[in-house]
Amino acid sequence: MATQMGTGYLETASVPVPAMLGTVAARDLTGSLMPNLSRALTVIASLLLVGLFFVPMWRVQLVAPQYPEGLGMRIGVSYVAGATPTDLANINGLNHYVGMKHITPDAIPELHYMPWVVGGLILFGLLAALVGNRKLLIGWVGSFLVVGVAGLVDFWRWEYDYGHNIDYAHAIIKIPGMNYQPPLMGVKQLLNFTAVSWPDIGAWLAFAAFGLGVIALAFALRVRAAKSSNILGF
Repeated sequence: MATQMGTGYLETASVPVPAMLGTVAARDLTGSLMPNLSRALTVIASLLLVGLFFVPMWRVQLVAPQYPEGLGMRIGVSYVAGATPTDLANINGLNHYVGMKHITPDAIPELHYMPWVVGGLILFGLLAALVGNRKLLIGWVGSFLVVGVAGLVDFWRWEYDYGHNIDYAHAIIKIPGMNYQPPLMGVKQLLNFTAVSWPDIGAWLAFAAFGLGVIALAFALRVRAAKSSNILGF
C-alpha cells in the first residue's frame, strides 16, 4: 500500500496481521520476564539456603549396648562434628579397633569448597529473581538439581570408601569380608552397632528451596504458555 506525504509517496511494506502477532509471540517466548509470583518464590528459595550455613545437613547415629545413649555425628556444608563434644573422638576410637580411617574434618576437601557452591547458588537465585528472565530461572533450577544429586553421590562415595577401605594390618578386630559402610539414608546393623542416617534440618531446608524453585519455574512456564495462546488467538 502507499501513503501520500505532500507531493510524493512513501512506500511501506504490507505485513499480514497474523505474521505480526507471530513475531510478538516469538519475542514473548524468548525474552519475557518471569511473573512476580515466580520471582518472589525464587527469592524465598534462595534465602532458605542461607540456613545451610547455620544448621547441619545430615546426621548419623550409632547405638550399641555399651553406648545406650548413642554416638552421633552432624555433617554441615563446612564441618563434621560430634553430636556431643566427645562423640567424634569416641567414633574414631572405635574405628581404630576395626581398621577404619579416622574422620578428620580438615582432610575432607568437600568441606572447603561446598560453602562456595552454596553461596553461588544463593547469588544465582537472587540474580535470576532480580533480572526476572525465565532462562536464568531454568538455569538456576537445573544447577540446583545437579549440585544436589552430585552432593548425594559424593556423600555415598565417601561413606563407601570410609566403610570398605579397611587397614587389616593394624586392625585389632579383623572380620574378613566385613564392611562398615553406614547407610546413606535409613538403618543398618554393623556388628553390635545400629547405624542410623537421616537428613537433618539443613537438608530439609534445601529440599524446600528446590521445591519452591520448581514451583516458581512451573508457574512461569504456565504463564508463558497462556500468553502465547492469547497472542496467537488459540
